[in-house]
Amino acid sequence: MRLTFLGTAGSWPTKERSASAIALGLERELILLDCGEGTQRQFFLSSASFMRVRRIFLTHFHGDHFLGLPGLVQSMSLNHRTLPLDIYGPPDAEEMVGRALRLGYFQLRFPVSVHALAAGATVELDGYTVSSAAAEHPVPALAYRVEEVGKRGRFDPVRARELGLRGTDFARLESGEAVRVGERTVLPEEVIGPARPGRSVVYSGDSAPSEAIQRLADRATVLIHEATAAQELEREANAWGHSSARQAAECARQARVGALFLTHFSARYKELEPLEQEARLVFAGSTAARDLIDHLIHQP
Repeated sequence: MRLTFLGTAGSWPTKERSASAIALGLERELILLDCGEGTQRQFFLSSASFMRVRRIFLTHFHGDHFLGLPGLVQSMSLNHRTLPLDIYGPPDAEEMVGRALRLGYFQLRFPVSVHALAAGATVELDGYTVSSAAAEHPVPALAYRVEEVGKRGRFDPVRARELGLRGTDFARLESGEAVRVGERTVLPEEVIGPARPGRSVVYSGDSAPSEAIQRLADRATVLIHEATAAQELEREANAWGHSSARQAAECARQARVGALFLTHFSARYKELEPLEQEARLVFAGSTAARDLIDHLIHQP
């Protein structure tokens, strides 16, 4: 499971930061969280490939979160993509995405399906789920939780050999079958530990502090939360449907997440260390995301 931050700017891109977009590499596919202006170019500069994107989850339809979509889809088509693309978003998704995909003259060479989601909806996909919650923003907006299906427990090969098991027996035990060894029957739970929870990533999109997002993020492996402004501008930021770095960290602390990445920084901040330090005073595991950094999410 790999996060690639393609764009971490708020409202408009800057010299240092591109507009909002995050690639999340899963075991079988790549999904994209938001698709701001310039996303396809950021892919070329990153370790990820836009041709592997199977699904796009848009948090809302302010330009800095979706205006990269027409160019990305057209580039996929020009590169002879045939794999279907599914695009998810708030209740106005069909209208907004439909408008975006009708821009200009081009030939769409692959199927595109648009799915409008209500707050609280969950989508069951191949080996993972995506759940949504309402964000606190002036337009319809969602936050998302991407969560793997739980993993089976760890196999203990040392204990297995002590019990006289052979390599051919391991797969049978891992599939839940008991294995006879001499006069004894070995049960799977004797050599396989308890099931492990799947890894989870929560992305706030744009939002003022939100109890719904805090609940969505409960015990998540990673929380990615917007941090448009510093603490001294909280009131102004909240009025526009945004959060401060301190408030993002407070959400992470209350939700007991494993790690917090801050993103969606106002153009007023050339350096991010002050925002990072502000957050770390509340939640030690806070990091200000930078464009094009990768982060591997390890299995608990």
